[in-house]
Amino acid sequence: MEDHAQTFETPLGDLAKGPWVTRIAEIANEHGYFKALGRKHFAAFVQKSDTLLVTFETVQGIRGLRENALPLGWDMVASMGWSHLCLVSDGDTWFRDGKVYGHFDALIDDGFFDDFSQVIFYGAGPCGYAASAFSVAAPGARVVAIQPQATLDPRVTEWDDRFTDHRRVSFTNRYGYAPDMLDAADAAFVFYDSNDPLDAMHAALFTRPNVSKFRMRFMGAALQSQMMDMNILFQVISKANAGKLDTESFAKMYRARRDNRGYLRTLMAVTDRDERFALTRMICKNVTSRTKAPRFARRLAELDAPQNNAHDDAAGTSPQA
Repeated sequence: MEDHAQTFETPLGDLAKGPWVTRIAEIANEHGYFKALGRKHFAAFVQKSDTLLVTFETVQGIRGLRENALPLGWDMVASMGWSHLCLVSDGDTWFRDGKVYGHFDALIDDGFFDDFSQVIFYGAGPCGYAASAFSVAAPGARVVAIQPQATLDPRVTEWDDRFTDHRRVSFTNRYGYAPDMLDAADAAFVFYDSNDPLDAMHAALFTRPNVSKFRMRFMGAALQSQMMDMNILFQVISKANAGKLDTESFAKMYRARRDNRGYLRTLMAVTDRDERFALTRMICKNVTSRTKAPRFARRLAELDAPQNNAHDDAAGTSPQA
């Protein structure tokens, strides 16, 4: 067991892209399979237990966001002993590729997902779209999607101007409209920053009886990275697997934002922007009382300067986090 775990913990960050893919393929073939799916995608499967985590990731995300350059799901292989199917794209493709469709068709025909007692799909952003869309291949699965897009079909989401270069990609053929693909899921969990209007509008399209939505205000555009920084991402996936992810359990985990500098800086910027300086002072005093935070200490000193006292906001009501 120890040697097996070490296999999925050995860093690959010092490898160039080509050798890195080769090493991923070698490990996957040793414990399951590796399959190239055209020029921009591949699948790597690791067989371990009857719990299967299906993650959608990008080459750039794996190699750039994680120091060890290992697929995110391999942490679950090493620590939880789960099986893992990793679908990887080179760049943001939303996995809209016939070879990816064909791979899932083959898995369905082979009864691949029937061999597992629990299946969890996971992805963030374009990969969150894919996790939702392809979850239909495993009815009864659970889905964790962070900032997912519902579709890039301009007839539905013409208001989203972030991905105009992909508007010619078809989102109306197979595995197309992600919210509809969730109808067969046991449960789905969508995470988004409600202060981001475009992400919030996509999240609204996921409104379904089996979908729970969690707002993460003031967390910004990189929720997956923030959740990893707060050490709650794997807790979220584990609780989703156990059927214990709900508003209360997430609220307890999400208290970790009180120590997340990105969140705190954004919160301070918002109160400053709104000229709610009494709230800014409260934030700075709270943060500096718990940790060394030079930026917050400097801002507190500025607010406590006599010439700034007249600008205080007397209301003292904290923005809802």
